[in-house]
Amino acid sequence: MDMGEMNGRIERSGLQVDAKLATFIDGEVLGPLGIQADAFWQGFAALVGHFTPVNRQLLVKRDSLQALIDSWHRERRGKPIHAHEYRAFLSEIGYLVPEPDDFLIGTENVDREIASMAGPQLVVPVLNDRFVLNAANARWGSLYDAWYGTDALDAPPARPGGYDKERGAAVVAAGRAFLDLTFPLDSASWSDWDGEGVPPLCDADQFAGTKPGGILLCNNGLHVEIVLDRAHPVGADDKAGIADIVMEAALTTIVDLEDSVAAVDAEDKLLAYRNWLGLMRGDLEASFQKGGRTLTRALEADREWTSAKGEPLTLPGRSLLFVRNVGHLMTNPAILLPDGSEIPEGIMDAVVTSAIAMHDIRGLGRHRNSRAGSIYIVKPKMHGPEEVGFTNDLFNAVEDLLGLDRHTVKVGVMDEERRTSANLAACIRAVKDRIVFINTGFLDRTGDEIHTSMQAGPMIRKGAIKGSGWIAAYEKRNVCIGLAHGLSGKAQIGKGMWAAPDMMHDMMQQKIAHPKTGANTAWVPSPTAATLHAMHYHQVAVFDVQREVAQEKTPGLDALLAIPLAEGTNWSAEEVREELDNNAQGLLGYVVRWIDQGVGCSKVPDINDVGLMEDRATLRISSQHMANWLLHGVATGEQVMDSLKRMAAKVDAQNAGDPLYEPMAGRWEESFAFRAACDLVFNGVEQPNGYTEPLLHAWRLKKKAAVGKVAEPA
Repeated sequence: MDMGEMNGRIERSGLQVDAKLATFIDGEVLGPLGIQADAFWQGFAALVGHFTPVNRQLLVKRDSLQALIDSWHRERRGKPIHAHEYRAFLSEIGYLVPEPDDFLIGTENVDREIASMAGPQLVVPVLNDRFVLNAANARWGSLYDAWYGTDALDAPPARPGGYDKERGAAVVAAGRAFLDLTFPLDSASWSDWDGEGVPPLCDADQFAGTKPGGILLCNNGLHVEIVLDRAHPVGADDKAGIADIVMEAALTTIVDLEDSVAAVDAEDKLLAYRNWLGLMRGDLEASFQKGGRTLTRALEADREWTSAKGEPLTLPGRSLLFVRNVGHLMTNPAILLPDGSEIPEGIMDAVVTSAIAMHDIRGLGRHRNSRAGSIYIVKPKMHGPEEVGFTNDLFNAVEDLLGLDRHTVKVGVMDEERRTSANLAACIRAVKDRIVFINTGFLDRTGDEIHTSMQAGPMIRKGAIKGSGWIAAYEKRNVCIGLAHGLSGKAQIGKGMWAAPDMMHDMMQQKIAHPKTGANTAWVPSPTAATLHAMHYHQVAVFDVQREVAQEKTPGLDALLAIPLAEGTNWSAEEVREELDNNAQGLLGYVVRWIDQGVGCSKVPDINDVGLMEDRATLRISSQHMANWLLHGVATGEQVMDSLKRMAAKVDAQNAGDPLYEPMAGRWEESFAFRAACDLVFNGVEQPNGYTEPLLHAWRLKKKAAVGKVAEPA
């Protein structure tokens, strides 16, 4: 054994690779693919050697642009910002680039779930195998269960103590109403159907197939299964014997290595990659205790039917999976470069997740993910077309390294940074032959909005930002620009998360707005939410909406670039305290789980004890908003610390039932989580683009070292 192996690392073509990670890549990833490990590592090292300096230079450019913007605002502080002058300045420094000439994307070999279907999308943390399997299996979901167990239905909740027949009757009635609206019968109601033969549909084309005990219908490209079972407790009391209505729900799922996970070292990355491999091989399983029994969850098989034409019909049993890599900013100690520095994590992710996905496109797994033979990678937090172009070049190199055809690796571009929003057409142009996804996301985009204009003045209150003019322009421009460049029929245009998984009634009232904008997918927080949100895509023919929106005028840049400054506002002491408390509670509630337990996404109670599905974007906006008010004297350091300490006590109380929880209150120096939250606020102005990752990673590594899991880095 050499010294490298003794230190837990193995040398591979000049790279110092964590030994367990190297063994995993060599044996479990490359071996079944027939790729020689020596050739792979030699090519990987060359790729890293070429792209790392470029990556670093792009980050330097981010900092230099921000410094110029900071200086510009400081020189004009207190003066009105004239749109034409501001736009000219941003063009002069290269923040804004010229609009590209007309073009259409040329992406090919795209699965229909992305290209020609409209429906819900899930995002799931890759480190949690059970959650990952639940999300992958959320392609189909019981509408009866979704209604019975949530507040989505306008009826009294189920009484405890077993099956509530009154609640069940309300669910069945709602199911009939849904069928009458979506699949109307000829001169009858579904309440009158006796369950015999094929239902007499007004539109015969909606009948898609049959199987024993089931009828398959289709509307707006989405399938609905009517389960017929007179032996079932629900079907036994039903005139037609309908035991359930099963919705085709989460068409796609993003398996996340980024904002919803706390992955800071080789141990974490190995688990992430291993779970992704299990999905691509189709053999990932998770065992858990429920009701005193051990249950095992695995991936669902495809669904077999006989089509309306009497031919075999196979429908996917699982959501089509993307994988979200990390952005360009962070590095990871899982692999050290020849100079001893950490590898850019986004470069490592691109190579390893693509190699793992080859198990799918080579047909080595139990199930197929991409029937079109593509690998789908969502790339977050890119700033402008130059960085998107870097990703395109990187993916070219990954394809060459792995022997893949050009543009096998597809890309989803997250429109969540201001420089990308302002140059979206040029960003799409940079990946025009591999793009399959764009979306909008309020939290990260708002965090960048605040940080970019940090020196301009104090921002309006966080809740008010949602109603500010730039948000409306941002959401509209994203769809219009995507449609103008040919994404309809080839790619997804997505909208952001509904964060409250226990508030399904409100979601059903509000989230229909997303398909009405022309977005053919939108994020939901759970498989149950996906089942319910699928109803919106039956009510709205999204591709018809896209044709209408394509004729509308795209909002101009001035609206997008309008900074949400609180000019002339004089808040009361109570209003300041209220805003600080809201931000501090949300910040601490998330950070304490991230640092102490390594949980990157969970249902976190807000200041009003409403559970919200939170990921890292939450603390970016909260910490940046507090840092902004601190910088401009809206709040003092003492006021901020007072809020942090009082809210630490509140968060402790909210987590009192968690046996793994470590309290923060009164342990101001001992609690790494509390100290991390303080750093995020008091050092928020200095954080690169307002990102939280550098501080979170540093404090999580200290926490892991303190409990003896890893050696603390120098």
